[in-house]
Amino acid sequence: MLEWLVALCVVILVVLIWPGSKYFGTERQSDTLLQGLEISQQTPTDKTGKCVSEREESDGAHAACAGVGTDGKARTVALICKPSALANYLLKHCRTFSNYSPCVGWTWRASALLQSVYKACWPYDSPVQFVRDNLQLSDDGLVALDWAVPSYQKRRRTSSHSTSPVLLIIPNSFGKITRNVLKLCETALSHGYLPAVFNRRSHNGTPLTTLKLQQFGDPADLREAVRYIRHRQPAGRLYAVSESTGSGLLLSYLGECGSSSYMTAAVCLSPVFRCQNWFENGLCMWPLQWALVLYQKICLSRYKTVLGETIQTDTLFSSYSLRGLEEALFCQTGSATAAPAGTSSSCNTSGTWDAYWERNEPLRDVDEVAIPVLSVCAQDDPVRGDIQSTIPMELFETNPHFFLLLTSRGSHCGFSTQSEGSASGALGTVSSVAPPTSGMESRRTNWSHRALLEFFRATTDFFAAEERAKQLAARRRGLGGGAGGRAFRHRSVSTCKRVPACSHNIHAIYNWQRSYTR
Repeated sequence: MLEWLVALCVVILVVLIWPGSKYFGTERQSDTLLQGLEISQQTPTDKTGKCVSEREESDGAHAACAGVGTDGKARTVALICKPSALANYLLKHCRTFSNYSPCVGWTWRASALLQSVYKACWPYDSPVQFVRDNLQLSDDGLVALDWAVPSYQKRRRTSSHSTSPVLLIIPNSFGKITRNVLKLCETALSHGYLPAVFNRRSHNGTPLTTLKLQQFGDPADLREAVRYIRHRQPAGRLYAVSESTGSGLLLSYLGECGSSSYMTAAVCLSPVFRCQNWFENGLCMWPLQWALVLYQKICLSRYKTVLGETIQTDTLFSSYSLRGLEEALFCQTGSATAAPAGTSSSCNTSGTWDAYWERNEPLRDVDEVAIPVLSVCAQDDPVRGDIQSTIPMELFETNPHFFLLLTSRGSHCGFSTQSEGSASGALGTVSSVAPPTSGMESRRTNWSHRALLEFFRATTDFFAAEERAKQLAARRRGLGGGAGGRAFRHRSVSTCKRVPACSHNIHAIYNWQRSYTR
């Protein structure tokens, strides 16, 4: 009884003292660090002192490049990236990026710890219901896609001829469907998207039909799920959003597939980049790590008997750290029996902890990523850790495909704002998206969700403008004066090679030819 009273007193002290300490001490330091980071990464300047890539932009866009607002005050959010045509377009058209007012003062929302716990654990009465598709994989394993639909919608299935874009949502690697994921599905539905939540093997009620669990950064299962989505919705664009440690799977998929990912753009919310170090060092706050370990043990306990055929369950359930659980699942060399067929790539037969992360580190193939990827991070993230050692700044400085939206505050997948209840923002929809659903438009929208949907709209509009300009230039060359142009116009159609139509025509999807990297 005494221990419970002590724990209750500690919680009360955290609730009362933490927000005030963050407001009076840490916030000023983080704002200074944020401004310093943005100024150090601002674009190259010419002799006149202006940013080379933003000479033709407005003064407001130029101020955003320097990390300060038009009123001269330090900004609470900064876009860090390599100068490019797409970066300039985002600065000009993504108003939400610079419109962030984090919660400060004597409120529990100002606490990074409490905000993270609230977003991950607090129940949410969502007006969204899910229709599940169980997908049988090539090795007879099962993953699930949960399609979000409004609760008042009578028709449960979407037509395969629909042109609405699909939003593939990858939750955290522990399989917990958080409040943040539910609100993202709600927001995406209200703006015409078709949200689909990807569930790994044994996660969120998905049956475990084989003795193989999905490794941290193995995108094989996700690749088959994406192919199914392209088969079911061939006319709609595909976007992806990952949450927390689920970003490791998304980044691994984008790196391995490259230009064949079938995706237009992707966003990582509060990602963990250097995952091996994250598992080895553990979370800076032991209560969070203890809760994650306990949750994973509870989820695996129902498969304790069958998993005992391939791993040492005693070691698994006696582990007290995230690294211990991951090693027990994938890096044991002395399992009870021989590994089953189809699991030759696991660490049980081929190596050590370091060898496991050589195959599963999310950034191992980052140079092969061929689509725009936005990472939304907060400096006070209690799960990811210190930004100097956990965020690869050199990646965003040198790779034109990666963009970092760094906020001074926001916790882990939180990003609560002072006016979250009434902020509708300047959010637009993708040109091919249906009008917003009136039944859910009045509910509150998280700032990070508005930012990622605006990012999708801006990148899609940019690619469409690039394609129109390229087609116009080709038309001018093909229909120009001279005998060559007339001969081309009167050429028989039968001389052209007929190419059969294919729903997976990658050239039609990626017809901008990476022009935004210039």
